[in-house]
Amino acid sequence: MGASVATSADTSHDTDTARDVAPAPAAPAELPHIEDPQGIAPRDARELTQLFFRRLQTLEEGTHEYQYARNTLIEMNLSLVRFAARRFRNRGDDMDDIMQVGTIGLIKAIDRYDLSRDVEFTTLAIPYITGEMKRFFRDTTWDVRVPRRLQEMRVDLARANEKLSSLLGRDPNVAELAEELGVTKEEVIEGQTAANAYSASSIDLTINEEGNDTSLADLIGECDADMELFEDLHTLKPLLEQLEDRDRRILELRFGQEMTQAQIGAELGISQMHTSRLLTRALTQLRAGMLNQS
Repeated sequence: MGASVATSADTSHDTDTARDVAPAPAAPAELPHIEDPQGIAPRDARELTQLFFRRLQTLEEGTHEYQYARNTLIEMNLSLVRFAARRFRNRGDDMDDIMQVGTIGLIKAIDRYDLSRDVEFTTLAIPYITGEMKRFFRDTTWDVRVPRRLQEMRVDLARANEKLSSLLGRDPNVAELAEELGVTKEEVIEGQTAANAYSASSIDLTINEEGNDTSLADLIGECDADMELFEDLHTLKPLLEQLEDRDRRILELRFGQEMTQAQIGAELGISQMHTSRLLTRALTQLRAGMLNQS
């Protein structure tokens, strides 16, 4: 028969890889012999596809006649794989690999097609083919594997960002993206964080910085604990000024002079239990103020 294609060697429907089909025997008497299945015009291919499917249902799996009918169906419909592959041609991947995984989807569609449902074969085949291609990209293009929902969120965020940027004249914020997609702000942030896993670089990567080769590791910043402490104290200062004088005095004795609650009570002439209640109230007020500022 014509050119060989990638297909499975068995009919168990557990196809995981594509293999070359061996030359098929002559066509059975009920089917025409097709010299070049891939060269058939699309309209003729649709009509012949229905003919071959009708005959395929009457043949016994594993026979030469069955193999001829099935392999010819695959080759006649490879144009569907090429059609589906066009949308992925700018992804930078080898088109041979895309065609191969698409052919696996075509084989699955052929094995699962039911003539009795009166549905065009292309209606079933295209989703199977594109599904295999999308699965291929999902499994091979992410440097770090993340859940599928987050992979899909990355695509949705990219589209929403492009749309809103053109409408707003600027990059949209998290709240605007969440409203556009109908999700929570937390889900948007999670999706943005997961998108960083799409591509990764080694920290030993050399970068030319002002004429000098510098490793990426030398340019990665670290959290400065002193800076975080400065920010906390800067936020805390006006909150302390809002406390009553006695509450500020209790805090100074407890954390400045490290006195016990009993010692503070004796210093101020109140009970230890009263000191504990005042201290808890002051700390709760400060904590709430700090959270509101964050």
